[in-house]
Amino acid sequence: MSDTTAEATAAPAVTAPVRGDGPESITDRLRSPRTYAVLIGSLLLLVPPFYLDRFWLQAGLFAMAAAIGAIGLNMLTGATGQLSMGHAFFLAVGAYGYCVLAGESSTENGHTLTGLGLPTWLAAILAVLLAGAAGGIFSPIAGRLRGAYLGIATLALIFIGQHVLFNAGSLTGGYNGRAVPPLSVFGFTFDDSELVVAAVPFGSSEKLWYAGLLALLLSALFARGVLRGRPGRAMNAIRDHRIAAGVMGVPVARYRAGVFILSSMYAGLAGVLLALVFQRTVPEYFGMILSLEYLAMIVIGGLGSVAGAVIGAAFVSLLPQVFTHYSDSLPLVSAPGTGGLAPGEASRYLYGAAVVAVVLFLPGGLARLGLGRTKKPQAPRNPAVPKQPAAPKNPGEKS
Repeated sequence: MSDTTAEATAAPAVTAPVRGDGPESITDRLRSPRTYAVLIGSLLLLVPPFYLDRFWLQAGLFAMAAAIGAIGLNMLTGATGQLSMGHAFFLAVGAYGYCVLAGESSTENGHTLTGLGLPTWLAAILAVLLAGAAGGIFSPIAGRLRGAYLGIATLALIFIGQHVLFNAGSLTGGYNGRAVPPLSVFGFTFDDSELVVAAVPFGSSEKLWYAGLLALLLSALFARGVLRGRPGRAMNAIRDHRIAAGVMGVPVARYRAGVFILSSMYAGLAGVLLALVFQRTVPEYFGMILSLEYLAMIVIGGLGSVAGAVIGAAFVSLLPQVFTHYSDSLPLVSAPGTGGLAPGEASRYLYGAAVVAVVLFLPGGLARLGLGRTKKPQAPRNPAVPKQPAAPKNPGEKS
């Protein structure tokens, strides 16, 4: 055999590259059980308006609004490491901003209310931008403070907001609040006027259910894109080591200020949805307890995770509703106003204990439970390089 033939036989075999190489390709994501679970869950969320009563639909809408606000706070606190205690202030800006922009000037409960009478869809958008503008006014402070210092500074927003809400009667209606104009988009009004769909009467809660789902879906997808992209990596770098992030070229103060504005806009959108569900804004609701509840949401669900914010929001917002609905049959829980342990107090005790348990035993939050059990190390998809065959011996060579 010639030398050329021997070299060709001894040359390593070249394998064609396999598509979808890598730890997780697009095909893997589409075929993963998690993707199927998300799709099935999304389809199931379209069904409740046809079967559930108004109480549970409103509870679900409260959870959706809370999830939107928690996603914004999670980007600020969980992903960037900026503690904020004033989230309720921006929810109030969104809720009352919508009422003032969309409402008509009128007299109610002894207050002459101011209203601009704008189209409600435009008023909702402007209310979100107004909350972002309020965050922009505070953003220079947020860009330079961190940790407990920023927490104390944002705490002042709660006291300022409560003072304005209770005393600016022409804008807020004072202690009794003001009515919320129903949302109207392209002639379709989300009010209590009856609309029959598949022999099921649709009121405001049924109609708002789908608007809330759409708002939550878009908010979650946008936040997921931010956290998985270059801004998210910069935010995580600021959270983990601020000085190192600055050395690498990340504008720390600018990112902190920008995330604070984005978080404020999320809170404003949540405030608009809450106002539409409540149908009346009350200043007392937007207080210190609401800000603490939002912090509990992101800690229980999981810091820095969109799914964690949604799970934590559902846990914290639905628990008081469940306790109130089943207070007659639950031990140690009594109906509101009858003495004993009220449902709201019992729920706060329970998710307070949940915060302690998560911090001690599950630092990643409830969102990490399923992820930690299902995600296993995968073997590389590239086939192993076949062992090189030995070159054939010359006929005259001894073995």
